[in-house]
Amino acid sequence: MEDTGLHLSDDPITGMLDTESPAMESNGDGFLPDLPVLGQTADWSLDQVAPEPLTNILPEDSDASQDAPGEQHLPNQQMNSTELGSVEKAVEQFQIASAQLFQEEQPPPPPQPTEEGEQPSEHKPESQQDSQEMTVEPEAAAQDSTQDGTEAPQVTEDGMELEEPSKETTEDPAVLAEPAEPQLPSEFEKLFKGCEENPEDFNGWVYLLQYVEQENVLEAVRKSFDVFFLRYPYCYGYWKKYADIEKKHGNIQVAEEVYRRGLQAIPLSVDLWLHYLAYIKENSDPTDPETEGRIRAAYEHAVLAAGTDFRSDRLWESFINWETEQEKLANVTAIYDRILGIPTQLYSQHFQRFKDHVQNNNPKHFLSEEEFVQLRLELSKANLVAMVCEDEETPVAQEELPPGTEDLADPAKRVTEIENMRHKVIEVRQEVFNHNEHEVSKRWAFEEGIKRPYFHVKALEKTQLNNWKEYLDFEIENGTPERVVVLFERCLIACALYEEFWTKYAKYLEGYSTDGVRHVYKKACTIHLPKKPAIHLLWAAFEEQQGNVEEARGILKSLEAAVPSLAMVRLRRVSLERRHGNLEEAEALLREAMESAKNATETSFYAVKLARQLMKVQRSLSKARKVLLDAIEKDQTSPKLYLNLLELEYSGDVTQNEAEILACFDRALKSQMPLESRLLFSQRKVEFLEDFGSDINVLVATYEEHQKLQKESEPTKRKAENGSQEPDAKRQRVDDSSSGAANTMTDMQANNSAYNYNWYQQQYGGWGQNSWGQYNQYAQYNQYYPPPPT
Repeated sequence: MEDTGLHLSDDPITGMLDTESPAMESNGDGFLPDLPVLGQTADWSLDQVAPEPLTNILPEDSDASQDAPGEQHLPNQQMNSTELGSVEKAVEQFQIASAQLFQEEQPPPPPQPTEEGEQPSEHKPESQQDSQEMTVEPEAAAQDSTQDGTEAPQVTEDGMELEEPSKETTEDPAVLAEPAEPQLPSEFEKLFKGCEENPEDFNGWVYLLQYVEQENVLEAVRKSFDVFFLRYPYCYGYWKKYADIEKKHGNIQVAEEVYRRGLQAIPLSVDLWLHYLAYIKENSDPTDPETEGRIRAAYEHAVLAAGTDFRSDRLWESFINWETEQEKLANVTAIYDRILGIPTQLYSQHFQRFKDHVQNNNPKHFLSEEEFVQLRLELSKANLVAMVCEDEETPVAQEELPPGTEDLADPAKRVTEIENMRHKVIEVRQEVFNHNEHEVSKRWAFEEGIKRPYFHVKALEKTQLNNWKEYLDFEIENGTPERVVVLFERCLIACALYEEFWTKYAKYLEGYSTDGVRHVYKKACTIHLPKKPAIHLLWAAFEEQQGNVEEARGILKSLEAAVPSLAMVRLRRVSLERRHGNLEEAEALLREAMESAKNATETSFYAVKLARQLMKVQRSLSKARKVLLDAIEKDQTSPKLYLNLLELEYSGDVTQNEAEILACFDRALKSQMPLESRLLFSQRKVEFLEDFGSDINVLVATYEEHQKLQKESEPTKRKAENGSQEPDAKRQRVDDSSSGAANTMTDMQANNSAYNYNWYQQQYGGWGQNSWGQYNQYAQYNQYYPPPPT
């Protein structure tokens, strides 16, 4: 199989998964002796990595506990379907794989504990986040210096020792409270300010990070990288650079913490896992008896989080090689049993290496004692059946077997047993391999179509997007829930800036895991798509469906603050308040929108919305009329205002409101609207008087006025038919007026109380013209005579 080229490079290659997953804020790693551990110590066997409910493993102050106050939400509590349970299991297990590795790690006292392992919340001020994260290294230095009983010197945030204070200085607590801070370069301030003002400019961030790496000022490095990862957490290469810088400054523990934060952001990054594993091997004490367990736990976390990726072969091979170095051949076999059933790129190579592993080692070494004994009994029974077929006398073969894994006494039987065991072990795995090969063949074309599996701000080609869509549809239809979840997470690294994939993922999880859907929306809206309104509206609607009205209200309010002046967001806020009976708040939101509108058109738009609410919902005709009249005074050229005022007056008794309706028509006809728009209102006034008018004199006078307007509009029509000789600027203004009249006509036809003007034109449009029915036939007589000769 050919290599797809997913190699380490300087490009921002990433893995994937939840940056802000509640599950990722806790840690069950019991093999970290230097750090306090919350919860139970993890014993890393395959049987014990169970997808228990997240609320049982998370600290009380985690996001998951805040999402479900007062009770634990078990998504499968009311679902008996096996498929629903498997999807929920997949989501939980995927999150637990990272949750058991990452927790809020706090250095021991006397310094105040920090929360550097936690992803900074968007709702915290950036300065507060930076200050929290930058205190780790000085505190670690203080801890190291106090272990030998000496007093720790004061250390700045960039690792520089300060001059020892005098006795007089030590007696003044105010002086101790204000340590000297290194001066940041002016060029850094300039670059950093540019990134803050335009965070979407990825090139600006690249220049900033290159600059701080060259200057090597630790405070500037931490400030820049921490803020950068708030916006772009999927950039694998920069997590590696950040950890390398901390390591160069001698901050071993802080560098490991950077790796943990990176893996919390992108647990599917095989490259970042390999760098992290190499780092902890390099910086672990080989004489410590717990080192082996700590490294094995890290490998278990790695394969649980990223081992089902199609391109995770290097991670599995690293795990196998490390267990081989530890001479734990039974563990190597257990790892092969897992990878042989996972569709990966190098699936065939794994099976060949497994066969070499079996042929080159004794079964009692590469099999567990239980499996070895069971296999020996099965082979013994098989031999017994064969002997019964040949001889009626049945020997008791079981009694001749030695206990446990001891060798047989007969050397010939011992060799035969070993060969039979090897053959049986390979035969059993061969069936698994054949099934896995079939699964790989179904996915190979999709995997070959993935040309950019890592994150980048550049747009993906259309063929790439279509390949992801087709791959997801295939996996949803044919794959297991675990593989569907992993594929979505892989997709959302390369397609993190495309909201359609986030929406597809959330829709897939609906009905299976409420917390999973909420997590997808939260990560999309708070990190990757902070200014995309569509997915924010979907998130708000989801929270409202779950009964979290306050959460939905906060989502919409935050979106409007990030992207102001969006009518769709303001109207969604209004409709939310209306649905929950807060009519005063809904009215206040619309009035606020009218006051803050940037132009008259926007004001008129919200005035129409407010008038409709006052009339249809609050049943206040007078308030609605006043809103429209006030808006007309500010914008006398908006046909929609007059149309809605007419609709308002038509909604009552037309015979009682005849005077108000006629006044509305007169107001429109005397306005500064284009001639075409006024002609339409005049036509409607004639129709109204024809249907409901009480005075024939008013009808005749109105019709005469209508005829005058028609004559005024005829020159414009002729010029449109014959071609206008007017300058382009004037012609453009006429075209704008014509388009406005056309829009008015469309609005009037779409209006619920509008009338059929075409019918009126057909019936009355011929008044004053010589086209009386029976005489009109003479105009057609010339068709019976041939034309004069030429």
